[in-house]
This record gives sequence, structure tokens and C-alpha cells, in this order.
Amino acid sequence: MKFIHLLYIAFTVFMVTACDLEQEINIDLPDFERGIVVECYLEPGKPFRLLMSNAEPYFAPLPPLDETFFDLLLADSAEVNIVHQGTTYSLQNILSFDTDQRKFFNYVAPQIVPANYNIDFDLNIVTKDGRTITATTTILEPITIDSVIVEFEDEPRNDTLFARTLTYFNDIPDQRNFFRRMVHVSSLDSIPLQDFSTDDRFVQDRVVFGTQFEFATGDTVFNTIFHLNEDHYNFLESTQNAVNGNFNPFGQPSPIISNLESDAENIIGIFTGLSFDQVISIIEE
Repeated sequence: MKFIHLLYIAFTVFMVTACDLEQEINIDLPDFERGIVVECYLEPGKPFRLLMSNAEPYFAPLPPLDETFFDLLLADSAEVNIVHQGTTYSLQNILSFDTDQRKFFNYVAPQIVPANYNIDFDLNIVTKDGRTITATTTILEPITIDSVIVEFEDEPRNDTLFARTLTYFNDIPDQRNFFRRMVHVSSLDSIPLQDFSTDDRFVQDRVVFGTQFEFATGDTVFNTIFHLNEDHYNFLESTQNAVNGNFNPFGQPSPIISNLESDAENIIGIFTGLSFDQVISIIEE
């Protein structure tokens, strides 16, 4: 009986202590100054296009899905120019939708981005409230995919023989290079099965990126290798770290690494060139 009595006292003390620990904590968050997010990817053969949106506080409610949605989401009425080799391309504040990539933009120019590699493009923006945003980038030469090999498993699973793809290419010597690897099945607007960025620190001349054995006969596989600027690589890595931090209550905040310069705070985004090579594989036994 003495043991039961002591156990009861210990349990009571634990419950009282636990109740004392369950206290509501109020955290005073700093005021958030409304910011701007800019994304502009220069792709040779495509028009000049840019997306400029408003950055809201993390806990701010989403805009209502009505006729005011885009007015609240997008940063309109700015002056946007891109200068390249003495020519100024003025982007008009027009909403445009790319049906192939399922992306929309709110500043476009009819001119086509020239395939001029390693030559500066300068971005100049003046927002409707007078803030200035600038950035400089280049379009890198694409890294050519040498070959894509399709390999099948030795034994079928559930009467199906699955395959994987191995994508080979050569690293550019005597310089640090950054890559983005993407794999899509059936179409480019599908959710990628593989999407990551990396550099060539642990690469010696020849690079190979593989997949798991997950493709069935008849699948169409899009194997894509992007050649990234370092600014673009840092932006992608920091964005992914920020996303991962949102799902980890014990993680440290991760700032977005942007290549934009401004006379105002809370201006983030990326201005960069897009260069890539792609091989389409149809899985056949």
C-alpha cells in the first residue's frame, strides 16, 4: 500500500507540473513592410517575360479568389527594361500565360531573347511607388547531353519489368559549374519525378545522373540538364532550404539568396538566363 501511495503522489506531482507547463505564449512579431518578388528567366527563342508580385506577411490571409485576386497578388504599373548590347527592351504590363509550361507573367515584350551567350543582360525596374530594382546576368552555353541509356531490371516486379534512365554528359574543365537535373514522365507540365541542383565539386570530367527503376514500357521520359549561373544555383538552394524550414518547427529560418539590388528592403527574386539540353526517351524493351 505504501508503494501505491507513493506512486499516486508522484503521478499527482507530474500532472500538476505538466499543467503548469501548458501555458499560452504570445510572440510579438515585427511589423512586415510589404515587399516585392521578381522572377525573370531569359530563355533564347522565347519572348522577354517577367513576373513581379507582392510579398505579404507569412500569416496574412490569401487574397480572395475573385476579380481582385490578381490586383492584390501582382505588382503592376512598374517601368521594366532589359538592356543588352546597347538595345533596350521595354516590357509592357500585360498579363501573359504560357500554356506549355503553365506559367504566367505580368510583364512581357514581343522581342525574342537572342542566343548570345556569356554577354551581360541588365535589368532595370522602377516600381509605381518609386523603388528601384537592378540586376545583371548572362545566359550560359548549354551543356550537351552525351547520351541517355535505358536499363531494365533483371527480374520483373508484379509481372512488369521496370526501367531506369542514365543521363551522361561531360563537365566543362577548369571552371566551377552548376547544374539542375529534371526528369518528367509523359509531359513537361507534369510534376517532375526528379528535380535537384548540384555543382561539380565531386565530379571528374564525366557526369552521370540516374533514376530509380520506375518506368514501364511505353513511358515517355524527358531528361533535362540545365547549366546554371551561380546566382541561380544559390537562389534555388536557399528557396528549397526555406521550404524545408517551414516543415521543421525546430529548424532555423533560411533567407532567400537573391541577385537583385534595390534601394528598398524586402526585394527578393532572381534574374537569370536559362540554358539546357534535353533528351526524350521512349521506354522500349
